[in-house]
Amino acid sequence: MQAVLLAASSIFAIIPSGFTYLASFAPQVRQDIRYATTDNFTGARVPGYEAPACILTIPAAKALARVERVLLSHYLTLRVYDCYRPESAVRAFVAWSKRPSELADEARYYPNVPKADLFARGYISQRSSHSRGSTVDVTIDGLAMGTPYDYFDPLSRSDAPVPTQARANRMFLAMLMERYGFKPYPAEWWHFTLVHEPFPKRSFNFPITAQH
Repeated sequence: MQAVLLAASSIFAIIPSGFTYLASFAPQVRQDIRYATTDNFTGARVPGYEAPACILTIPAAKALARVERVLLSHYLTLRVYDCYRPESAVRAFVAWSKRPSELADEARYYPNVPKADLFARGYISQRSSHSRGSTVDVTIDGLAMGTPYDYFDPLSRSDAPVPTQARANRMFLAMLMERYGFKPYPAEWWHFTLVHEPFPKRSFNFPITAQH
């Protein structure tokens, strides 16, 4: 019985003060947390992702909820792919990058960029803004954006020459995110960081667990 209770407490760990589950503020947002599954560029569940949940700092969650309310008025909704990211996950990405033979998903995620160059070109970082809790990878559900999420390629730049409708959709997403306080990352159309983030110089390493 004690072992069961310990297991349950680890699954439902308490998140630090200043953080919240996005679902508490914007339950309609669709959460597609790929790193909690094998459906990501590493081909495995990423350490630190014990549940497919979006955790953010409270200001970031509130700001994203404002974006969602605007989209709901247009019968649209957000889909988030990644929110807070533990430092352990970032270290796992670094370790993955040093295993050159693991190329099973190369054609899907980085067909035109050598795996060895992913860090140098800024697609993956040894220190991630996600670990500060106010960065989110997000799209507008159902709208074409010209590339998939986590497509490490120049076509993922916000100003890339993608089809006209995809370009318009990217601009619409960026406009809404900037209106409510987020700053885009030019190399990845899906990546936004809250301008006035509460922990600009601190990274976190608590696991992502299920909301309770």
